[in-house]
Amino acid sequence: MDIRKATLADIKTISQIRKQQLIDEGIEPDVSIDSQLASFFKKTIAEGSLIEYLILDGQQIIATAAIYFQQFPPTYSNQSGVKGYITNMYTADSYRGKGLATRLLHQLVNEAKKKGVTKLWLGTSKLGRPVYEKFGFKQTSEWLNMDI
Repeated sequence: MDIRKATLADIKTISQIRKQQLIDEGIEPDVSIDSQLASFFKKTIAEGSLIEYLILDGQQIIATAAIYFQQFPPTYSNQSGVKGYITNMYTADSYRGKGLATRLLHQLVNEAKKKGVTKLWLGTSKLGRPVYEKFGFKQTSEWLNMDI
């Protein structure tokens, strides 16, 4: 299995995976979001505010994960104000339980460290919660957070 960063050439594929992820989480696809996803990925990948990793088995993408860097007002515990939002975590059914999500999380944490970002956050499904908690994320009133 190979791992690489997504590029602008991957937008159609990562958009499809994102839509499948939302459906798997129980969100009804009652409107088209194709153009919005394409615009989002084009802008954020090009400017570097989103870094998405792909794990491939041959030519097939079997797992994805992204970190989206967002600017918030600085705080005493986060002087830059920048936080990394973990998103687009998805592993194909037949590859779950093989440590791919953890492997991707390590990649995302390394990207955050390179940028000097020390605050990570995410929302999770019931399926993903144990993976994130084992990795070190802590539950707050609304999110799972982790200081690195």
